Amino acid sequence: MNLLTLTHLSKTFDNGLNALADVSLEEKDGEFLSLVGPSGCGKSTVLRIVAGLLKPDSGRIEFPHGRPEIGFVFQEPTLMPWTSALGNARLPLTLKHVPRAEADARAAKALARVGLAGFEKAYPRELSGGMKMRVSIARALAAEPKLLLMDEPFAALDEFTRQALNDDLIKLAREDAITVIFVTHSVYESAYLSDRVAVMTPRPGHIAADIALAQPAARDAAYRFTPQFADGAARISAALASAMAQAA
Repeated sequence: MNLLTLTHLSKTFDNGLNALADVSLEEKDGEFLSLVGPSGCGKSTVLRIVAGLLKPDSGRIEFPHGRPEIGFVFQEPTLMPWTSALGNARLPLTLKHVPRAEADARAAKALARVGLAGFEKAYPRELSGGMKMRVSIARALAAEPKLLLMDEPFAALDEFTRQALNDDLIKLAREDAITVIFVTHSVYESAYLSDRVAVMTPRPGHIAADIALAQPAARDAAYRFTPQFADGAARISAALASAMAQAA
């Protein structure tokens, strides 16, 4: 069952930047889809159109079974420095006028689920980069999204922290049956996380390849050393190289 369908999306910005050209894509309910491509190819533009933050110049975005609750995690944590981790995680619920006691409980639960139990009163300046990103993810989870959009959320983190957050993200998405669209520059990250990878061309971006990945029931550190993982990464790398060559 498709949660989302994009049909022939195009987008040119007011400054003349042609970001997208004829992007068509479907995503099934509960699927983890990564968008991979060179910088400036329109990956983030696709996310913003799906979120309703931008309108395409042409084409359609459809939610066949109604628009779901959407969470968005940006590349930077974008936390409010004047409030605590709990206050930041509570923000989407505050904006929806959820009663304070319920909002606090949901925010605290979301923080615990991303490994930040006991840090509810900590301010952003007291947290590491990885912990700030965990607060950002908790903020998205607190709203109980059906669709989670993630725009290179782990790009600035060290490899150890990035891998730990990859593992946590897989677990959370499965537990809550969340559909994810994940933007990354990393072939290996996309091969590890995804059910499918859509490879985009240089600007104006369109989908050059749509790669289905057979994933094991459990993904852990050992999986990164399996032939199955290496094969997925190789297929994505080859598709990306082909997309770059076609645009050259």
